[in-house]
Amino acid sequence: MIKKISTLILLVTLSLSLLLAGCSKANNTSNNTPASEEAGNNSSAPSSNPSNTNTGTDTGTPSTSPDEGTSSQQPGNTGGGTSGNPTPVSTGEKTVQISTVTALRLADSKTGWVAGNGQIARTEDGGAHWKLQYAGSKPVNQIFALSSSKVWATIGDESASTLTLIQSTNGGKTWAKAGTVPNRGYLHFTSDKTAFSGDAMTKDGGKTWTTLQTPGKEIGEVYFHDINNGWAVQMVNGKMLFMHTASGGKTWDTVMTRSTEEAPNNVIIRSTAANDAWIELIGGSGMSQTSYSLFHTTDGGKTWLPAIVKNGAGSGPAPGFTMNDPKVPSGMTSSSPGTLYVVNSQTAIMGGQCQACDKPNTLMETKDGGKHWMISKAELTGYGTQVIGASDASHIWFITTDHTDPSVLYTSTDGGKTLHKVYTFKKP
Repeated sequence: MIKKISTLILLVTLSLSLLLAGCSKANNTSNNTPASEEAGNNSSAPSSNPSNTNTGTDTGTPSTSPDEGTSSQQPGNTGGGTSGNPTPVSTGEKTVQISTVTALRLADSKTGWVAGNGQIARTEDGGAHWKLQYAGSKPVNQIFALSSSKVWATIGDESASTLTLIQSTNGGKTWAKAGTVPNRGYLHFTSDKTAFSGDAMTKDGGKTWTTLQTPGKEIGEVYFHDINNGWAVQMVNGKMLFMHTASGGKTWDTVMTRSTEEAPNNVIIRSTAANDAWIELIGGSGMSQTSYSLFHTTDGGKTWLPAIVKNGAGSGPAPGFTMNDPKVPSGMTSSSPGTLYVVNSQTAIMGGQCQACDKPNTLMETKDGGKHWMISKAELTGYGTQVIGASDASHIWFITTDHTDPSVLYTSTDGGKTLHKVYTFKKP
């Protein structure tokens, strides 16, 4: 009897031991996930493009379009966003799909942004690789940066009279809608809150705009350098009038009157100081030629230098000149103006175009306020609009565009004397 009881106790003990061992094994199995699975859930493989053609390097997800009603500013960031603490949503896009570049802005000789096809991308290695930062449905028109972290862009269709203004305070990692811009003038910020676009000014980062008084009947865009100083051009009785205000538009003075055979069809004005102004006058066109002239003042309009005079047999005389006046500078191969980019009161870059040439794009630079020009020997392909940026007198970025061929980035470290092909964007 005692032997049977001992045997029964032994069997029960063995059964309980086996049961406890099975539970322990099951618990250990559920808590020990293989390391390869954990890594697979959190890792990402950034794309790269050693050939620098058609794609860009991206180590994160781009912001979606604030112009479509969703701000991409992350919680905790400040800088004028119109919505509070939204969460950015990934578009899933990993490559830069920009084909026709529409805007360029440099923060320094290595860092900058390009835009086009509703996208904004940033480079930090001189344009060799690009990281997609913004993806939307509408064209990006302009980019302006105060630093490598504070940057703005305008968005809108070609027919739109007002543009959406977006802003980033972290170098473009996230974007927030800052407001709207009431016109398509040249946008430039003088501080975090103050900006100008044509005859409009904002003091609250783009949320609201004030229309500044202009002289009226001006040709092309009016340009305000700051809250006081502005420039405009009128055409009255066959004469061009260069106008300047030092009172924010309350009063305007005529600082130059000049007779002209050819009235300007458009005026482009840039300014880098209170008394500095570069005024480009676009004349007539014919036989794939367009005449133009460029004037420069550094003393508030008291004296003016004719920095460029380009006549054409098919286009006629440059505004403010006759066909008998000599071309300035000599040796220009372009027959039409390209893009004007002003670095400071002494340095300006002027693109040239020859639509009848196999390689239509040329470049020249002045470092002495327009008295002398260095004309680059480089002639580049592309029949679209030129896009130019510069961080200083030496470092120039030159992008050619075309309707059927990809946009191409060339950079220079010697003021445009030599241009090196750095990046080819996506084919249209």
